[in-house]
Amino acid sequence: MGAMAELVQAGGAAIEVRGLAKSYGGVHAVRGIDLTVERGRIFALLGPNGAGKTTTVEILEGYRSRDGGTVKVLGYDPARQRQRLKSQIGIVLQSSGMDRYLTVSETVAMYAGFYPRPRPVDEVIELVGLEAKRDTRVLKLSGGQQRRLDVAIALAGNPDLLFLDEPTTGFDPSARHEAWEVIRNLAALGKTVLLTTHYMDEAQYLADRVAVISNGLIVAEGSPATIGNRERARARIRYRLTDGVAPPADLTAPPGPDGLTELVPDDLTTALHRLTGWALEQHVDLTGLEVIRPSLEDVYLELTDDPPGPSSTGPASTALTGTALASTEPARRKGRRRS
Repeated sequence: MGAMAELVQAGGAAIEVRGLAKSYGGVHAVRGIDLTVERGRIFALLGPNGAGKTTTVEILEGYRSRDGGTVKVLGYDPARQRQRLKSQIGIVLQSSGMDRYLTVSETVAMYAGFYPRPRPVDEVIELVGLEAKRDTRVLKLSGGQQRRLDVAIALAGNPDLLFLDEPTTGFDPSARHEAWEVIRNLAALGKTVLLTTHYMDEAQYLADRVAVISNGLIVAEGSPATIGNRERARARIRYRLTDGVAPPADLTAPPGPDGLTELVPDDLTTALHRLTGWALEQHVDLTGLEVIRPSLEDVYLELTDDPPGPSSTGPASTALTGTALASTEPARRKGRRRS
């Protein structure tokens, strides 16, 4: 590729999708979606099981064909220019099939050898925070450390774009937060990340932008703070009072099962000022007082009308798990996706 072609590929969005469509028999998995992911951003794709997110991602990766629409990933059409594309992307699926008896450094070095311009092994290990474990065998790593190694494998080829498929499924809270920090550091390196997740707090913490897919369509897209007009939704006031104390009639409601009174005022500032002013005048404690705006999960459930849950079985994935190799795909890692 000449210098001018390299310059063209370097410009524009990392991912551009227009009118993407895919069917399996009579089932329309993806029904004409548009999607843009800017370079250097973390983009989260959310959706209930069977919504079409896995099909969409596998088309972007070049491991599933499309029926219609246009797709550009780092300037390439993954259906026609897969060989050029795959050395520039990394893929992290939910589970991996790496050799459990290799050390961390041996594992990263093996995958780095599949690429024409890999990142130095020690640098990759440092980026994911596994310096102290570089000589430890894979089977001795904790779940969180193994996930860091998954990311290290995806980084071995120094890709510009990473696909992360539910990267913290099954993690305990501590391991999840460790993984989150690794993912956030990727954006600091200038990498673009497309993340699929069932965890709303994960999307809110990590993503610059979020898209919700339902029944094969993008039903909302925006920042985690504004998606679905979340920033304009009415907030709730919750508080608890001791028995026998009654606030002004327009600031009370029957307590819920947890003993907390909940209000949804038209004017939050005025209602909160009046409630706290009354409590100060009457020397009353408003225990458990909180102001709650609709969470990302609230918006998600409203948009999809289908809460996230255990996966359904979709079409078999043909995706190369772990990372896209540069030339002849000498190794395939066992993995799984959720639909």
